[in-house]
Amino acid sequence: MLLELISLVIKYSLCLVFFFQEDGIRQVLEQMKALYEQNQIDVNEAKSGHSELITTIKFRHCSLLRNRRCVVAYLYDRLLRLRALRWEYGSVLPNAVRFHMSADEVLWFNQYKKSLATYMRSLGEGDGIDLTQDIKPPKNLYIEVRCLKDYGEFEIDDGTTILLKKNSQVFISRQDLLLLLSISKQIFQAASENILSIPHK
Repeated sequence: MLLELISLVIKYSLCLVFFFQEDGIRQVLEQMKALYEQNQIDVNEAKSGHSELITTIKFRHCSLLRNRRCVVAYLYDRLLRLRALRWEYGSVLPNAVRFHMSADEVLWFNQYKKSLATYMRSLGEGDGIDLTQDIKPPKNLYIEVRCLKDYGEFEIDDGTTILLKKNSQVFISRQDLLLLLSISKQIFQAASENILSIPHK
């Protein structure tokens, strides 16, 4: 049964959703329990002078360790997939995905999403930052924007000032741009659509 479980992990390694193999895990755990109990009996006999059982005991012990590693690898692989699904789909998973999860995985996913939400709320200056929005790094550090109306001088992070006049185009950092947008969302238009889409009226 363990080999079937391993083959399922390999077979579905590219698939995001696959059934939790509860029966397979249960069978492997039952086999491990039987191996452990038989080993305990043989250990007691080996202590009483049957040294020929030591090789069998070691073999069973190695089998137990291997089975444990395989089960842990299977469960850990599923948790990694669930974590990736949280970042891809958000805090609410599709029903097709939830249907394939075990009760413990649902509990783990709920705890993970609460922990992630708590962490994201703690970032920034009390406002929080949604880390799931910008997973890929930006192509450029600065964004080219066009001023839609006169704003005047604006001091950026490095201390220099830039003059924002109507119809002028400037390169500005994302952080400075977000600060200006918090003041007035009617100042800029994105000069390059593939960099950032700025809402404006």
